[in-house]
Amino acid sequence: MSDERKKLVELMRDMPIAMMTTYGSEGPHSFPMARQEVEPSAELWFITARGTRHVRDIGVDPRVSLTFSSRDSWVAMSGHAELVYDQAKLKELWNTFAEAWLPGGPDNPDAVLIRVDVESAEYWDTPGGTVSSLIGFAKTKLTGDTFDTDHGTVRP
Repeated sequence: MSDERKKLVELMRDMPIAMMTTYGSEGPHSFPMARQEVEPSAELWFITARGTRHVRDIGVDPRVSLTFSSRDSWVAMSGHAELVYDQAKLKELWNTFAEAWLPGGPDNPDAVLIRVDVESAEYWDTPGGTVSSLIGFAKTKLTGDTFDTDHGTVRP
């Protein structure tokens, strides 16, 4: 696994919520989604309800964009989404967060999985956290230099 891919997987561990953008017949639509897994294999899993606009959008156009952020790191991804009707995988990924949105557990007939196969990803990380960011911003203001971030591009 490349250093960039390792860094991306490491950053994602602290980023459980994504803004997912679909590109269906009504145009771009963004909404928050809780990520279930981060795998170096470049696939992400989400649990959702079958009757949502994003499920319809994926049926029209499988392209999606995902953005994640934490206090001092950001990740942007693009890929293709697929609806997966796999009861065993749904049970494996089920958690209390999913239960809050889809009562009845993984046997809820409205529950479906979205698997996103990531095609490209970029990350920006501020080494040293918030204090380092503040110092970096001050340095930028005083010297005119650019702000230092750790940036990488990953293509599976």
